[in-house]
Amino acid sequence: MKPVRRRQLVDHARSTWKVSIRRACSVLVTEPSTYPYKSRRAGQAPLCHRMKEIAATRVRYGYRRIHVLLRREGWPVNSKRVYRLYREMGLQLRNKTPKRRVKAKLRDDRRAATQSNEVWAMDFVHDQLATGRKLRELLKERQRYPKSWRLGRSGLRVYLGVPHRTERARVAAE
Repeated sequence: MKPVRRRQLVDHARSTWKVSIRRACSVLVTEPSTYPYKSRRAGQAPLCHRMKEIAATRVRYGYRRIHVLLRREGWPVNSKRVYRLYREMGLQLRNKTPKRRVKAKLRDDRRAATQSNEVWAMDFVHDQLATGRKLRELLKERQRYPKSWRLGRSGLRVYLGVPHRTERARVAAE
């Protein structure tokens, strides 16, 4: 807790219960020497104002770059002070959204269903052969296996080409 807040609590305790400074400090576990202390530090308003101006004009600058610019302008500031004020003012850099998310945001939404029992669903199935060749197939709604794959007794058989009509019929029947 900061000393300013501790002083406020001591003042509140003194006014509420009509006790001395020493008694209020002992109850609140605060050093009595911190109560009469008054900070001599100058206000930070001009520095904060300048930091906000820099951050507004140069959006992608972090606190380190702002510190360099302030030093060039002649402000006698420490990088730790710049960091503290930067955090207090909420000037944190936003992480860039990856391009794939931006592209997904720009894509049109799916078309709404126009009839009853119309459902739009799709899924991609990925697999890789022992030779390293990759298989990718798009599954549509209510389709358990890709048309070029067949589940048999010995496991999943992969047909590299488009299967014959009878094979398609057999998969559809399963």
